Amino acid sequence: MTLRIGNASGFYGDRFDAMREMLTGGELDVLTGDYLAELTMLILGRDRLKDPAAGYARTFLRQMEECLGLAHDRRVRLVTNAGGLNPAGLADAVRALAERLGVPVRVAHVEGDDVGPGHPGSLTAHAYLGGFGIAACLREGADVVVTGRVTDAALVTGPAAAHFGWGPTEYDRLAGAVVAGHVLECGTQATGGNYAFFRDGDVRRPGFPLAELHEDGSCVITKHPGTGGFVDVGTVTAQLLYETAGARYPGPDVTARLDTVRLTQDGPDRVRIDGVRGEPPPPTLKIGRTRLGGFRNEVVLVLTGLDVEAKAALVREQLQPALAKAADVRWEPVRTDRPDAGTEETASALLRLVVRDPDQAVVGRALSGAAVELALGSYPGFHMLAPPGKGAPYGVFEAAYVSQDEVDHLAVLHDGRRVPVPPPPDALALADLPEPPLPEPPPAGPVRRAPLGLVAGARSGDKGGDANVGVWARSDQAWRWLAHTLTVDRFRELIPESRGLTVTRHALPALRALNFVVEGLLGDGVASQHRFDPQAKALGEWLRSRHLDIPEVLL
Repeated sequence: MTLRIGNASGFYGDRFDAMREMLTGGELDVLTGDYLAELTMLILGRDRLKDPAAGYARTFLRQMEECLGLAHDRRVRLVTNAGGLNPAGLADAVRALAERLGVPVRVAHVEGDDVGPGHPGSLTAHAYLGGFGIAACLREGADVVVTGRVTDAALVTGPAAAHFGWGPTEYDRLAGAVVAGHVLECGTQATGGNYAFFRDGDVRRPGFPLAELHEDGSCVITKHPGTGGFVDVGTVTAQLLYETAGARYPGPDVTARLDTVRLTQDGPDRVRIDGVRGEPPPPTLKIGRTRLGGFRNEVVLVLTGLDVEAKAALVREQLQPALAKAADVRWEPVRTDRPDAGTEETASALLRLVVRDPDQAVVGRALSGAAVELALGSYPGFHMLAPPGKGAPYGVFEAAYVSQDEVDHLAVLHDGRRVPVPPPPDALALADLPEPPLPEPPPAGPVRRAPLGLVAGARSGDKGGDANVGVWARSDQAWRWLAHTLTVDRFRELIPESRGLTVTRHALPALRALNFVVEGLLGDGVASQHRFDPQAKALGEWLRSRHLDIPEVLL
């Protein structure tokens, strides 16, 4: 007995047509959509300030206009976290739409994740719930299940638990579903999108992924026939490493052991995942809190030709009086210039100024006016990429934790019944595992200075203020070299930004992979726009571009 679960959204703003493509492209039992991220919760929170009836992903409702009848005709159940801050509101909106369209669907929703009253000062505060509320809705006949903040993988564990009748202590099966859900959750990142070796296939329009899930928790990751992109062990490995840390991957229903995952190519565009072991979940639930951190303004100055350092020093000194009251001032030189350049653009460097303060006036008109007034009285060639604005609010993401039994997880069924979802019967506090044994290092031989990316893939991402970079080798021989070469010290050499921060390396030999977590690299999270790449999306590609001594036999 196989359950075919597809994904049609990896974020709020993903390809609008994906839902129709997934419903018409092949067989499915369940179609999921992930619309929530740390930044999305802040965006929805600001929407709700303007309109208390808002707070959900309106894109989903527009997709339902086109696809609700199609899903009903094809008997595909829909499970989505598009409810955001207002799952009941979105469920009501879907019911009203179904009535208008004449589509007889049963709509249920999950609530209890909103813990805002216990976190004063927060714009939003939501616990990451598990999948058993979703399962309760589906077991009682729901065709559409809307949730607020659940873990991304819960969109798969819930339907799987309902379909196969799993109980809350069947940890290996649940862990297998968590791994499948983690692979699906970011949509086309599992089918060649954002993939280090993207030239291995045609990724101009990757198809969305699906999992053929089995009763024992194993699955095959694939995609509909004839769609773009590709699925191989590398694309699945990349997504498994995305936004994770060590061998224990905790969630509200189960802690999945990523060090037990086995990946096998099972034919074209088919990767089998099995062997996944699970443990009882931790006794606490993660809470994601967002708040407004203050106001931010940015000026990017262009420094062209000679004397770049002296020009930068002059303008910094000229702007200093206007910055004296600001709480946080950051100057970032970007040396895109080159000598004897053939174009003005390649002769120019950038100097980025970012200012933050609780008072909008400090970062707004005072800074903007001071910068504009320099137009005829600063370094030669003075200009900016764009005129400075009046300053915009920025957000802060913070993580907190609460006991599982302090959150009232509820399944609100299609007939209005409210069914409590109990916390897991067992819990196991998280602890680091011993370092796994590594393979023997390769024998000494001739080496060549070359980019790391010639022999290793990488994918990077964000969790709050931390960044992770997963790096994997494509062969056993390359793994022997990578495991002993890419140490924490070497990582810090290659990524100078990390030198003053805590960097932890996690080895996953079954995946021939290393996962690095860099604490604090992203400041207060993506919404604070702390660095050039605020979500660390390209940090892995930067690492792959760095040169080191690589055995010639690998090149």
